[in-house]
Amino acid sequence: MDMRIGGLASGMDIDQIVSDLMKAERMPLDKMNQDKQLLEWKRDDYREMNKLLKELDQHIFDGVFRQSTYLTKSTSSSNPTAVTAKAGNNAAATNTTINVTNLAKAAMYNSATLVTDNGGQPVSGDDNLDTITFNNGSKFDTPFTLKLSVMKPGESAASDITLDIDPSTDSINDVMSKINSHTSLGVSAFYDEATNKVVLTMKNTGSGAKLSITDDGSGDTKTAEFFSSLGFTNATTGRELGDSNGDGVVDGSDAAIKTVGQDASFTYNGFATTRKTNNFTINDVTYSLNQTGSANISVSQDTDTILDKIVKFVDKYNETIEKINGELKEERFRDYRPLTDKQKEDLSEREVELWEEKARSGMLKSDSILNGGLNSMRTDLYSQVTGANVNTKYDQLAEIGIKTSSNYLDRGKLIITEDKLRAAIQDDPDAIYQLFMSDGATNSEKGIARRLRDSIDQTMDKVEVKAGNSLKTNAQFTIGRNLSDLDTRITDFERRLIDIEDRYWSQFTAMEKAISRMNQQSMFLMNQFGGGM
Repeated sequence: MDMRIGGLASGMDIDQIVSDLMKAERMPLDKMNQDKQLLEWKRDDYREMNKLLKELDQHIFDGVFRQSTYLTKSTSSSNPTAVTAKAGNNAAATNTTINVTNLAKAAMYNSATLVTDNGGQPVSGDDNLDTITFNNGSKFDTPFTLKLSVMKPGESAASDITLDIDPSTDSINDVMSKINSHTSLGVSAFYDEATNKVVLTMKNTGSGAKLSITDDGSGDTKTAEFFSSLGFTNATTGRELGDSNGDGVVDGSDAAIKTVGQDASFTYNGFATTRKTNNFTINDVTYSLNQTGSANISVSQDTDTILDKIVKFVDKYNETIEKINGELKEERFRDYRPLTDKQKEDLSEREVELWEEKARSGMLKSDSILNGGLNSMRTDLYSQVTGANVNTKYDQLAEIGIKTSSNYLDRGKLIITEDKLRAAIQDDPDAIYQLFMSDGATNSEKGIARRLRDSIDQTMDKVEVKAGNSLKTNAQFTIGRNLSDLDTRITDFERRLIDIEDRYWSQFTAMEKAISRMNQQSMFLMNQFGGGM
């Protein structure tokens, strides 16, 4: 770039002159930047509309589109302290009487005698085993293996497990933790230092559970010796804990070590039966037995849930079209162009905010894509649903108490007559499902929810062709291509402005040089004339 000379010779403010000249030259660039801002606002507003439509589509899918919405059942119990229930979607509307005789209980084993040392003092659960001499004289100095066999309630085969114990690092509490962590054993164990007894409880309720001491055929008796030290008297390899006399049955002749597991017993509409647990399912109704006693369980259609889903759908639809209609009706202030950076500098923040409110207003006013989408959705809602599965009694929204607002300013909002809708649901919930979800080859055979989702998808696709989405490049949608074209034009024009500014400075610099030479010549002549006098 050539050297720039200010107005030293001419006395003119060349900087200001060039700046003023460039303001005029920049006017087309300012307009292009304003056009770019308008396109970006329009793109963003389109995408905001697609966000609204996507939310409506998801709301439909999660609500009235799901068959489970129309199958939900409610349950009630005349005596919830005894029995409660929860009905699945396939449960029939019924009344059932359950009389609970016995609750299911888990088998439990506990020490018959206190866990003490050879001095009769209670043993700490945190002391390493090799530091303790137990009351029965046992002392564990070297590593050994616990070998147990468990028969879970309802199973016909026992499972054997082994646990490696190191007395130099393991305490009674550590052993209990190892038992608990062995999930296949299905036993919860703890050492209660308040009573100085060990308690082993089967994790599953029901009869038939057994916890036995076993070995691998090597004659190892360490497991029996360890449990004897913990107060399980006469613990013997090959026997269930508590079977002190070896008759294979833990009963009154043995020490009070085992509480036998128990099945739940009850009558179901007078039929006597049992279950291993207090929670069980019959005909897709899950019952929970809480205590002995009788209760009547009633299963009925959950009208409130279905009603709530439909009401929420209508509310979401109204909210969506209200916002879209707001964009379509919003006034466009064409005299309010986007502000340039220079214009913003001359205004307060509040003034900028108020100006841009008007400049951005009405970007989608009377937009054909959105207008077409709303018209399509209105047609979807009002048109009759046909098809073999559709009950002609309920083949239009108006027949279930949903109509269009009579106020034209609402522009298609839906109004619900709740009593009429509730009565229709109670009368035939499957017909309501078909009204929303019927499927078919033609649009008239499709339920309202299916039609709406199709129309929403089509509108969103058209919007994306125009305005894209966050995953698309500018080359993939119309406004993006226009923005790219503007960016190219802006870049070219900025280069041109640089050349124009350089030209102005070159011209003014030449002028300054000429004036400077003229001044020098004038001074020379004056000096010559003065020297001759």
